[in-house]
Amino acid sequence: MPKILVIEDELALLEEVLDILWFEDFEAIGAENGLDGVEKARQFLPDLIICDIMMPKLDGYGVLEELRAQPETGAIPFIFLTALADHSDRRKGMNLGADDFLTKPFSNDELLTAIRTRLDKQAAFDAVYQDRLDTLRQQVLLALPHELRTPLTGILGYAEILTIEGAGMSNEQVVETGHHIRRSALRLCRLVENYLMYIQLGVIGEDQETIELLLQGKTPQPANVIEQQAALVAHRVGREADLRLFSADVPTVQIFPDYLKKIVEELVDNAFKFSRPGTLVTVTTAVDHEHYLLTVSDHGRGMKPEQIASVGAYMQFERKLHEQQGSGMGLIIAQRLAEIHRGALHLESCCDQGTTVRVMLPLDRDEPAALIPVEDSVQSG
Repeated sequence: MPKILVIEDELALLEEVLDILWFEDFEAIGAENGLDGVEKARQFLPDLIICDIMMPKLDGYGVLEELRAQPETGAIPFIFLTALADHSDRRKGMNLGADDFLTKPFSNDELLTAIRTRLDKQAAFDAVYQDRLDTLRQQVLLALPHELRTPLTGILGYAEILTIEGAGMSNEQVVETGHHIRRSALRLCRLVENYLMYIQLGVIGEDQETIELLLQGKTPQPANVIEQQAALVAHRVGREADLRLFSADVPTVQIFPDYLKKIVEELVDNAFKFSRPGTLVTVTTAVDHEHYLLTVSDHGRGMKPEQIASVGAYMQFERKLHEQQGSGMGLIIAQRLAEIHRGALHLESCCDQGTTVRVMLPLDRDEPAALIPVEDSVQSG
């Protein structure tokens, strides 16, 4: 049976609610104040929490804020018990993430109906989440072997040419064949690294302690890092002439340099991959209040709204029509890196017109920067 935590400082009401739940065969546990409730929620990890608002030590709003801030308790359905009928009090609770309210006094049927409604909705949400997870796993199983096989086939094929025909090849032919092998090996290496990072970010997202360590990372003069990384990608794909850089700088942005480079690499690589040679890829940086803004735009084939909504690892849209190399993990890696660092990634796209990806990253809290709007940025390329 589902586990339910009841947090209520009025002992008679707490015992009454627990008796009702035990009679209905729920696994229920009680807490007599907010601080005890937060601790028991972390230990008990209930399927649902019922919590009074007006309590000593820590009120219901404080309990909800504490639990929503922790990954392990952040998604637990939460019902407030309250004698308050004011609309602003309800709005405050909803803004903090409450799922429902029960106004005292309430009947047994009202209590059980509220509980079952919340549990049913959570079960439906979990089913959708599990379905999406199963779909992603299936996509990984279908896509990864192909993605690994493609560069590996190139390596094996050119190595076989060297083995069979190497003795009769000119130095130039040997060097050219070596370049083909190296290019395929680098592609395979990047694919494996992306796959490992994708898995690593999934683990990090569940570990608050690791996230706190990552949030201590800093990159001085991020515009220089971004410009250099974008130029490296452009050189790698042979499209240096298509790259345009418009840069605003700040003393420090709150992310480790390697992770900032990874975001830039994946976004710029995608922009080149899904646009034709001779069309521009623009990389812009700017400052907006507490965030550093990175924008990457291309003039490629773009996406449909339903495709944007379905962005995820191993999803390459209309692959049969537009065969492209790569697993499609780059965008989701960039998004997760931004979110782990308390930032965000937004994507806008129009079919046959292009795609714009905007990443917001927090500025160093110890070094506030002056606002530098995009139009005042200095062109660097």
